[in-house]
Amino acid sequence: MNSTDRPAPSRRTGLGLPFPAVVALALLAAPRVVLHDLGVLQEGTLVNALFVFVPPLVWIAVVVWRRVPNPFLTLLVVGVVYGVFLMLGHQLLWTTAWDGDPPTLGGNLSDLPPVAHAVITRGFAAVSSVVTGTLVGAVSGAAAWGVDRCVARAVPTS
Repeated sequence: MNSTDRPAPSRRTGLGLPFPAVVALALLAAPRVVLHDLGVLQEGTLVNALFVFVPPLVWIAVVVWRRVPNPFLTLLVVGVVYGVFLMLGHQLLWTTAWDGDPPTLGGNLSDLPPVAHAVITRGFAAVSSVVTGTLVGAVSGAAAWGVDRCVARAVPTS
């Protein structure tokens, strides 16, 4: 076999999608962060629900349609990337989201300097955002894995 006989290298990663596609899927969920932090979206509304549920449903549809080798892993990574976008959005819009009155620590920690309050509360918010994105990815990945298994049984390969 010479070099002309080799197949062209695939742009897919071990995730079954090119990394730019993984980022694009994660970005589908990012507008909700901005709209929520700016006060445009309100909890409990139909529009908010669409911004919450449509992106993960699109994630699931894409990985099932593309028949990625490991839907759970692929969407777990999409969720981690989404978590990073979630973190960045919340951090960039922090003052706006809190209307200039960010949360502070209470109890024995209330006497800490203001910068300590900011570092601790923003640090916990950052970690929470990445964890939230990762959990959304894991739940979506588990759902996609189940759908993929059902589709594979329903449509036997030749």
